[in-house]
Amino acid sequence: MRRIDIILIGLGIFLGGGLLYLIFQLFGINGINAGIWTQFLLVMGIIIWTLSYLGRVLTQKMTYNQQLKDYEEAVMRKRLEEMTPEELAKLQAEITEEEQINQI
Repeated sequence: MRRIDIILIGLGIFLGGGLLYLIFQLFGINGINAGIWTQFLLVMGIIIWTLSYLGRVLTQKMTYNQQLKDYEEAVMRKRLEEMTPEELAKLQAEITEEEQINQI
């Protein structure tokens, strides 16, 4: 994420809070209560976002982890494509041998 993206997200949250405050006031809620409810909703939004972030961290479904997994798979696919038929047969024999050892 670029620095400008972070600035725009922060500005959006700031403006969203101000807009939410004005909406509460339009519905007849006085300034103090509108401020309290606006702050409550913004804090709850941050807590929910933080919990979703922690969930992605614990399940390793973050962008970096996914990119690393995709890269490793692409490298392995490329290596397999570059192997000669003899090398592929040798690799298959090694895999079969390991599977037989693991079954014992």
